This record gives sequence, structure tokens and C-alpha cells, in this order.
Amino acid sequence: MEGLRLARVAMWVVAFALGAMAPATGWAGEPTDQLQLQLERVLKVVQDPEMKKEGRAAERRAVRKIAEEIFDFGDTARRALARHWAQRSPAEREEFVAVFTDVFEHAYLSKVELLQGDRVAYLGDSVEGGVATVRTRLTTKQGSQLGVDYRMQQRGASGRWLVYDVLIESVSLVDNYRNQFNSVIQRSSYQELVRRLKAMQGQLS
Repeated sequence: MEGLRLARVAMWVVAFALGAMAPATGWAGEPTDQLQLQLERVLKVVQDPEMKKEGRAAERRAVRKIAEEIFDFGDTARRALARHWAQRSPAEREEFVAVFTDVFEHAYLSKVELLQGDRVAYLGDSVEGGVATVRTRLTTKQGSQLGVDYRMQQRGASGRWLVYDVLIESVSLVDNYRNQFNSVIQRSSYQELVRRLKAMQGQLS
């Protein structure tokens, strides 16, 4: 599915951010502080020589655990499925979130160890209507730059800010997923969408 291939490319950019070296920080508020702290935890894991001795599987498990504290995978999945979410049973929703999360995570976890040496500048954040946008600029080892914005919302009693969407050069990852998922469901069925996502699971493992 072309859209899912495009989404996989977008996850490279998320991986760049997760593997970013020596981030430069501009003015930052609480959402930026929380995001940067978590991304630096990822960096520490992928640079830890002791973790590398334990093997790639252990490293990915450690990174995945941190990623679950960065991303609101359940809400991202719900937004991506959009109006089709309401039609799903509790069991279907649970299955979809699990499959979607696995595809999303594997798309960058398989790349993150390759992306050290890039820089992320944190340009600040804005909060409106309970939604925060953290603006960053990625500079790759080759010198090219990309604007990568993270949309975040507060969850739980602790008020932790979690990412539910990533915008790459102003293009929303959730919107991309939503359009492609809707296309598959309209042309075929929800069951076919899940089948394709599970097929991607196998490719990304």
C-alpha cells in the first residue's frame, strides 16, 4: 500500500529525532522539556556500550519502553482510523491499537541505531486548547534540514505530555495514515486493512 510505504519513510524522520546527537535548545516550555528529556534517554540507550553487549533485541526493548512514554499510541491509532473507530467493537479496537503500535514502533526501532550523528534543534513550543506543538529542526549528517513538529497533549493525573502526531515539513503523519486507511476500508474492508497491517508487521520484524 503506497500510503503505508510513505508512512514508513516518515518514520525514518521520527527515528532521526530519536537518534539525534547533541541537541541544540532554543526557548522551551514544559512540553519541550519533557520531549527532549525522553529523547535524550533514547540517545543514552543507543550509545551505551553495555547495552550493546546485551544485543540488539535488548536495546530495542529498552528503546521501545521509552517510546511508550513518548507517544500516545492509542490516541494516534484512534485518530488515524477516524470515523471508522466508532464502528469497531472493543476487541477490534484493542487489536487495531496493538497492530498499529507495532507497525509504528518497528518502523523506527529498526533504524534508530543507524542514525547517530544528526542534530535536532528545539525551537520552542506553543500551547493552545490543551494541545502543544513542539517545533524542532533536524539537520542530518549530510547537512540537509527538515522541520519536524510534534503535537502533544496531556494525559493522566501527572499531566505528562505525550506525542499523538508528527508533522514533517507541515505534513501530518496522522493525516497520511487516515487518508490511506480510509481508502483501503472504502475500497475493500476494515478486515483487509488489518490484514495489510499485520503483513507489514512481518516485514518490519
